[in-house]
Amino acid sequence: MTVHAAESTPVVPTMPERNPKALRAAITQHAPQLLPDFDEHWKWAVADAYDISTVPAFMARWWGEYAIARDPGLDAHVTDLEARAADCTDLAEAKALLEEASNIRHQALRMEPGE
Repeated sequence: MTVHAAESTPVVPTMPERNPKALRAAITQHAPQLLPDFDEHWKWAVADAYDISTVPAFMARWWGEYAIARDPGLDAHVTDLEARAADCTDLAEAKALLEEASNIRHQALRMEPGE
C-alpha cells in the first residue's frame, strides 16, 4: 500500500497594515514580482514629486494589486479572465469576463489589514 502525502493548500498571507512601508514589506516577502513596479511608481508619484497628497491613490492601487497577487490562484484567475476577454470575439462574453475581473479587483480594494 502506498501512502500519498496530503497536498496542503497554500496559506494566503494576511493583508498588512495600511501604510506604504508595511505594504512594501509584504510585497517584498509574498509578491516580489510586484516590487520593481511598486518602487518605480513610488519614486515618480510620491518621492520625486515631493507630494504626499498622492499617497492615498498610490496605496489604493497597490493595496488591490497586492491583495490579488498574494493569492496565486486568485492572481491566475484574474489574469485568465483578462486574457480571455482580450482574445474574445463575442462582445457580450468579453464584457462579462471583464466585469468579473473588475468585481474581484473592487473586492480586493475593500480588504482590511489582517484579512
